[in-house]
Amino acid sequence: MRLGLQVPNFTWPNEQSELGATFGQIAERADAAGLYSFWVMDHFFQIGFVGPAENEMLEGWSALAFAAGRTKRIKLGTMVTGVTYRYPGILVKTATTLDVLSQGRAYLGIGAAWNEEEHLGLGVPFPPLKERFERLEETLQIAHQMWAGDQRPFEGKYNQLTRPLNSPQSVQKPHPPILIGGTGEKKTLRMIAQYGDACNFFARMGDEALKHKLNVLREHCANLNRPYEQIEKTTLDQMALTKDGRDGTLSPQAAIDQFGKLAELGIDHAIFSLANVHEPEAFEILANDIVPVVETIQVAGR
Repeated sequence: MRLGLQVPNFTWPNEQSELGATFGQIAERADAAGLYSFWVMDHFFQIGFVGPAENEMLEGWSALAFAAGRTKRIKLGTMVTGVTYRYPGILVKTATTLDVLSQGRAYLGIGAAWNEEEHLGLGVPFPPLKERFERLEETLQIAHQMWAGDQRPFEGKYNQLTRPLNSPQSVQKPHPPILIGGTGEKKTLRMIAQYGDACNFFARMGDEALKHKLNVLREHCANLNRPYEQIEKTTLDQMALTKDGRDGTLSPQAAIDQFGKLAELGIDHAIFSLANVHEPEAFEILANDIVPVVETIQVAGR
């Protein structure tokens, strides 16, 4: 089983003057601890679930490029890029650039977008949900075409590309893995089966809900003749780690047990955020007590 770290919050006790140094240090510690992946949200304002909109929020792809320069082996991705934020061809170029400069460590995390406040605040059009899903499907088609090296014009309902040239091409072949965020059973899970390489669900939705979503994804794969095993199943959670599990935090064994339960459900890759991410203790625990054990856990169905 694989473990990944998401960093959704950039408001730390040492304040904004040290933000870059702290973020770089977190990326380095995650890499050194043996974590498989490192993720940031792709938002322009902080989201209400984490803090007020006025809190510090780094632009996602720039932050990942910075992290790439501070790390050696960890995978890098957005959890997830809203399809409305960038023109599709530019987004593919951005993800490809990260993949090339990191020597093959990029994920393209993408979804239909939802945060109307930051769209309106920064002058980004926020179309209705139906259109956002249609734009998501076109963007996925463009990504596959550009990463296949196909320069023929793309004529979609919303996007017209006369020459979708992508040079240099990605290091990962056939392309960086595409993680499609969302749990909608009719549209999102079908698109994951058709275009995606990974899905992402909230771990806190519970075992039965996770089982149901995975079964729906399996059905879509069967209908599209796509091997279900080709889809990487990931979850997103939040926690705090301490050596002794004090003050409501998780001890190493409690975290291992939690990851083990996800593996039993067929989850390949557990991604989490850390409330105490700015402290070195959490990474020492991960490196010494958790990652070496979780890497040996067999995922059901694999």
